[in-house]
Amino acid sequence: MRRLRGVVTRHRLWRPLRLARQALIARTTAYPDWSKLAAAPAWQGARAAAAGGQRVLVATSIGVNHAAASLESLLAAALTLRGAEVEVLLCDRALPACMACQQDWYPDRARFLAHGPARDLCRVCYEPARKMLDALGCRVRRYGEFLTSEDRAEAEAVASRLPVAEIKDHVHDGIPVGWHAWSGALRFFATGTLEDEPEGESVLRRYLAAAILTARAADRLFADGRYSAVVLHHGIYVPQGAIVDAARRHGVRVATWNPAYRRGCFIFSHHETYHHSLMTEPTSTWESMKWTPALRRAISDYLESRRTGTEDWITFLHRQGAAEKDELAEIDFSRPTVALLTNVVWDAQLHYPANAFPSMLDWLIETVAWFARRPDLQLVIRVHPAEVTGALPSRQKVVDVLARAFPRLPSNVHVIPPESAASTYALAERCNAVLIYGTKTGVELASRGVPVIVAGEAWIRGKGMTVDAASAADYFAALERLPLPDRLPPETVERALRYAFHFFFRRMIPLGMTRPARGWPPYSVEVSSLDELAPGRDPGLDVVCRGILEGAPFVYEAEKSVEDLAA
Repeated sequence: MRRLRGVVTRHRLWRPLRLARQALIARTTAYPDWSKLAAAPAWQGARAAAAGGQRVLVATSIGVNHAAASLESLLAAALTLRGAEVEVLLCDRALPACMACQQDWYPDRARFLAHGPARDLCRVCYEPARKMLDALGCRVRRYGEFLTSEDRAEAEAVASRLPVAEIKDHVHDGIPVGWHAWSGALRFFATGTLEDEPEGESVLRRYLAAAILTARAADRLFADGRYSAVVLHHGIYVPQGAIVDAARRHGVRVATWNPAYRRGCFIFSHHETYHHSLMTEPTSTWESMKWTPALRRAISDYLESRRTGTEDWITFLHRQGAAEKDELAEIDFSRPTVALLTNVVWDAQLHYPANAFPSMLDWLIETVAWFARRPDLQLVIRVHPAEVTGALPSRQKVVDVLARAFPRLPSNVHVIPPESAASTYALAERCNAVLIYGTKTGVELASRGVPVIVAGEAWIRGKGMTVDAASAADYFAALERLPLPDRLPPETVERALRYAFHFFFRRMIPLGMTRPARGWPPYSVEVSSLDELAPGRDPGLDVVCRGILEGAPFVYEAEKSVEDLAA
C-alpha cells in the first residue's frame, strides 16, 4: 500500500484513484491464484512431461489487462496438461504506448507525450502479471530481451521524421506498423479520425514507435523460439496486431480470442481477429449442420433474451439511469419507415473494411441526403448505445456529425440518441426495412424476418439472407425499391436462424471455469482442481486447445447438448 499511496500523492491530476484501484486489484483478486494447484505433484509431472513438446507462445503482452491475463494463464495451464511447452510474453516497460493507454487516463496529454505509460501504467502492469505466471511456473519472455538501445533510437527516428501523411501506410521490416499505429491512436482517443485532435499527430507518432519496437521484438522472438502457435487476445491494435503479422511471417499458427456476448463464452479465430474471420467464414461451416426443431427453439429463446440481456455478460443495453423519454412513441409508424443502425464510429473504422462507401459516416450522411429527397418515406436513425455504454465510450458522436452535416435535419428523419432506452428490436420490428453498415444486429433482425440492407462489411453479409450492396450504386438501387412489400420469406428466416445458432452457440465457446463478475474485470477464472482442466473434462476447453495445438476449427458443437436436453 505504501507504493499505491505514492502513486495517488504524485499524480492527483491524472485519475490516480482509478490507477491505484487497478494496482490493488492486480495484487489481490483480479488474477487467479495458481500457487496451490501449481505446487501439486500432478502439475510438476505435467510440466516435466511437456518439456520438449509443441511450443506455444501465449502473447499476453499487457499484464494490466486483467481479463486477458487471467484467461491466458488458464490457457497456459490447460495447454501444458495437453503436452505443450508454453511460454508467456509480457511487456516489461518496453513500449512508449500500448492498448492499455487511453485518453481519459491522460487528461494532461503533455504527460503522456513526454513519458508514455512508463511512469504510471507500467508500474502496475508487468510485475503483478509476472508474479501470477511465476506461481504457475511458466517461462516468461520479456520484450526487453529482444530490444537494444539501437532499436529504440531507430524507432524514435522513424516515428519522428516520417511525414504524417505516410504513417498509416508505413511498412517496417515487412510489417504494416503504420496501420497498427493508426488503429492504436484511434483507440486511444476513442474517435474515428485524428483530424480534430490537437495532439493527434504526436500520439500517432508515439504509437508508431511502439509498433516498430513490437515488430522488431516479435520478429526476433519467433526467429529464435521455434513456436508452432501463438495465442493472443484481440489480434489488432498495438502491440497485438504487429505480433500477429510477425507470427505469420515466420509461419507460426495464430489463434486470437475475445470474450463473446453470451455469458461464460469466448470467440476464438484462426489467423486473424474474429471481426474479420467471421466475415470470410465459409457458409458450409453451418449449412451442413442438421437443423431440428430443438435447435430452432433454443436460438429463438436466446434471441428473445437479447432484448433484456439476461443471458449475456457483454451487452450495451441501458440498465439504470437511462433517458426515460420514449422516442418511439413520437414516431408515426403508419408512414413507411426505415431504420438505420449505426456502429460506434471509431470501432467501425478499425474493425471493418470499407465496401460500398469509404466509411460509416460517409454512408450515414449520403443516406440522410437520399431520404431528404424522399418525403414519402421516413428514416429513424438509432445511434448505437455503446457510444455511451461501451467499455471505451466514443468521443466522436454520431449526433454531432449529423448536426455539422445537416444544421437542420430533414423533417422525415428522426434520431434516437445513444442515451435512449428505446428498444432497437422494437424499432426494427415496426419498420419496413433496416439499413446497417457493420453491426452484428443484422444477424438477429434477419432471424426475426426483418429485411436488412447491408452497406458495409458485416458478419451477415454474403450469407444469403440480406441485400448486400457492393457499391454505392447498388445501395441506392436497393433504396429505390423501398418500401418493400413483405417481410422475409419463411425459408430465408429459417436460414437466418440456422446461422444465428451457429454464430451465438457454436462460435461462442463456453468455458466452464469462468464466472461473471461485477465491474472490471468482467469475469473471474476459478479452478479448484487440475482435473477441471484435463482433456475430456470441459468440452469447450477441449475445442479451444485442439484449435490451438492442431489447427482444428474453433467450433463448439452445441447442437449435441441442445438435442440431449430436448431428448
